[in-house]
Amino acid sequence: MPVPESTQHLPVPPVAPDAQRRRLRVAQAILLLFHTTGFLGLAFSQNPGFYLQFVPLNLLLTALLLWLFQPDRGPIFSVFSVVVMAVGFFVEVVGIQTGKLFGVYEYGATLGTKWLGVPVIIGLNWLLLTYMTGILARFLPVPGFVRALVAAGLMVGMDVCIEPVAVHYDFWSWQFNRIPLQNFKGWFAVALILQVYFNRTEFVKRNPLVPFVYLLQLLFFFGLGWLIR
Repeated sequence: MPVPESTQHLPVPPVAPDAQRRRLRVAQAILLLFHTTGFLGLAFSQNPGFYLQFVPLNLLLTALLLWLFQPDRGPIFSVFSVVVMAVGFFVEVVGIQTGKLFGVYEYGATLGTKWLGVPVIIGLNWLLLTYMTGILARFLPVPGFVRALVAAGLMVGMDVCIEPVAVHYDFWSWQFNRIPLQNFKGWFAVALILQVYFNRTEFVKRNPLVPFVYLLQLLFFFGLGWLIR
């Protein structure tokens, strides 16, 4: 009997061997240490600027650990990664230059070196969110486009938690100090396009570290946002 399209690609990983489980626990411990240190430093330190300088490093570390647990790191996955980073970066360039996609905003110094007014590392952020939410959505036994909608919603949900923290710590700033609804609409539209691309790209879409990272980042930004209100 043929397997329905909505379920045949669902990730059902085998039980990991002891070595794989140990690697996973080590990676989780490293990420938990970095995020906990950053959370406490930003929330309670008299010098949050010291901790903010490590934001790009934390993003790079998270990307490296996720990459290590990605089973298929061949050419197709590499091309997918480059395309998503490029799209994410240049969408931000258009957003900064025109104010038409997300509203009128500009980047601060926290995210590091900028090109065309946009931090170079922002493309990596788009890739991580696209990749993680795409994998999470694949656990749902629904058609591909519905999974894309769910994953795009998860991306916007993360952005809702990030925005107050990002503004407070000079990741970026908005005109009139107001986060416009247009930002979330634009995010959803771009995220949906990237999720459709994710679904149509053939590589192994399974990563045991993804649920932990997504939940950790969600709690990190939600908690900071609650404290700085």
